[in-house]
Amino acid sequence: MKAYFESFGCKVNQYETESIKADFSANGYEITQNPQESDVIVINSCTVTASGDSKSLYSLRKLRKTSPNAVTVLTGCMPQAAPETAEKIPEADIVTGTKERGKILSLVTAFLEERRRVVSISQYGKEDEFERTVCGDFGDKTRAFVKIQDGCNQFCSYCIIPYARGRCRSKPLDNLREEIAALAESGHREIVLVGINLAFYGKELGLRLADAVEECCKIKGVERVRLGSLEPEVITDEDLLRLSRLPQFCPQFHLSLQSGCDRTLHNMNRHYNTAEYMSIVNRIRSVFPDCSITTDVMVGFPEESDEDFEKSLEFVKEVGFAKIHVFQYSPRKSTPAANRPQISKSVKHERADRMKALAADLQSKYLKKQVGKTVPVLFERESSPEFHQGYAPDYTLIKIPAKKCEKSLRRTIFYVKIEESNIDCCIGRIVNSETEV
Repeated sequence: MKAYFESFGCKVNQYETESIKADFSANGYEITQNPQESDVIVINSCTVTASGDSKSLYSLRKLRKTSPNAVTVLTGCMPQAAPETAEKIPEADIVTGTKERGKILSLVTAFLEERRRVVSISQYGKEDEFERTVCGDFGDKTRAFVKIQDGCNQFCSYCIIPYARGRCRSKPLDNLREEIAALAESGHREIVLVGINLAFYGKELGLRLADAVEECCKIKGVERVRLGSLEPEVITDEDLLRLSRLPQFCPQFHLSLQSGCDRTLHNMNRHYNTAEYMSIVNRIRSVFPDCSITTDVMVGFPEESDEDFEKSLEFVKEVGFAKIHVFQYSPRKSTPAANRPQISKSVKHERADRMKALAADLQSKYLKKQVGKTVPVLFERESSPEFHQGYAPDYTLIKIPAKKCEKSLRRTIFYVKIEESNIDCCIGRIVNSETEV
């Protein structure tokens, strides 16, 4: 039996898809990259935006046509957040949410035996614990994602995710140690810790996010530990001090901003204002002078005025982000923001274009500042025969010219002297030490 998988959305979804794959593989399935030869097709959906819904459903319908005899499974955030809608999707033989991930294999087995459509979506409860998942197989990739936190208690006015993921819950440290050790043994030199609301890791266990990072750094073979997206208001000075003591910690902080306007932040039910956000940025930079600060910015939120948007632009410029993910507000049914006066599509597009132009300018300036530095680069698979490429600790993409037929540098770390910057990367040469000119 062969199984084919597609994953949409965030790094947490990617991790969970790998875990489901591992479960299938351990039970005799061959994982295939060709959906036309598959017996089972699993779509792990995203619902954070309307676009996420559309992409997931388009893929499901396309695969149903190309592989009509395969068992199709629709899982993930979309069915969990909108079970009544998902139940009516005819292309899916099995519909299940985020809470039933561990049951997907048994649901497939039941369908194959009975040939009866299955809809299995149960709701989260306040006492739910973190799901202990099968360690995923990230193949020969240099880095591996590890989900250590799930759920969200924040209820931002635009966000459907608390309904799709339940309340905050965290991976116990013993489970984390076991998983990281297995990934390190497989040759993954960088670990990226991810979660739905990662900064809240450990709250119900009496732990902090720094505890999880410290545990990862103790594992033999782990050369780097990186963090996924963070809510800014939870980070304390003590957290930063603990992280600064870890040589393996990568100083890249993706601090979710959403808007640089206080009125909009209030309407979003975000739990900080711009002054508090800037204070956190300054504290991070004082502890990690060579860090990068990256973020997400939403444009076109309901009732966002021209003045509000201009304030957001100015604040983004003031912070000087290394990289920004810009996206347009997308109404999600059952969220408070969906019932407020909406901004026109044309205005959203215009604001997104302006914010993206600023983002490109800030990224260019950040990369130019890297010229002259010598940084350790963990090399990954080459995207072009002309270059070896990898990432610095701050997640700057670094390329060095490759000689013809030269062997890959993948999974090796070398110091690189940065000599020039490009639109989205820096270019340099390998040197023997951090101090070599």
